[in-house]
Amino acid sequence: MDFEVITFGSALVDIFVNTGLPEKKGNISYSAGSKLKIKNAFIDIGGGGTNSAVAFSRLGFKTGCISCVGDDSYGKEILSLLKKEKVRFLGKVKKNSKTDFSIILDSKEKNRTILVNKKINNELEIHDLNFKKLKTKWVYLSSSLGKSFETQKKIAKFLSKNGIRIAFNPSEYLIKEENILPILKICDCLILNYEEAKLLSKESDLLKGLYKLGPKIIVISNGEKMISCYDGEKKYFLKPNKIKIVENTGAGDAFASGFVAGQIVEKTIEECLKLGLRMSESVIGHFGAKNNLIRMKLK
Repeated sequence: MDFEVITFGSALVDIFVNTGLPEKKGNISYSAGSKLKIKNAFIDIGGGGTNSAVAFSRLGFKTGCISCVGDDSYGKEILSLLKKEKVRFLGKVKKNSKTDFSIILDSKEKNRTILVNKKINNELEIHDLNFKKLKTKWVYLSSSLGKSFETQKKIAKFLSKNGIRIAFNPSEYLIKEENILPILKICDCLILNYEEAKLLSKESDLLKGLYKLGPKIIVISNGEKMISCYDGEKKYFLKPNKIKIVENTGAGDAFASGFVAGQIVEKTIEECLKLGLRMSESVIGHFGAKNNLIRMKLK
């Protein structure tokens, strides 16, 4: 089957906990041994691999998703969601294993702390995937560690040599724990936030510093501050709109997917930035990384 984009990243169960606790000096704190009431909690499906895959599919692209789930009830829910969203699962169902999860603690100020339990998502090996038969225009890589990251590097190298374009959306923990330079050297589009950008480049001009590492286009988001982009010739800027934030989880995935989707259909960089912003702002107004993702035919 031919695809327009294949995502490679985590598939998780997200457990959202609205603590209602106020922040103190940028921290959410509670006393050890205490028992606290929370405002509410709910479970949803997340992970960079599935979030981006659903975003691309809702924009009308033939989409595949490489990730790993367990053979438990949560794994079945993830596969069911991907099927419902018309995303082809290209990863692995690991027998006798539990699906990974994250716990998202939201503060009264709408900021969040995420506790991630990733095990099987970091265990995908090259022999688990029939990647040489994959036909796609783009591959979108989100954060994976360990064996899965090594597999990402091999796939990216192989596909890049065959003219497939590579988008990369690394996380802070990936940048800190793995050598991502081999992917940066061959990626067409690097999307990350300001804190992640500072970990990769120590130059005062982050955009130009990152460009020297290899990516053809760099996009840096910065919360409510200016979004910046550089293509080696020109810098672009876009100011986010002031909207009510309900929950931030998935906003980065939505923005990156929207920008890359614009690239797939050869929109201008200005149009790609606007689409990415529109996607992210559709997410932060609701709980859940996918619940309010835009549905429209982009092509």
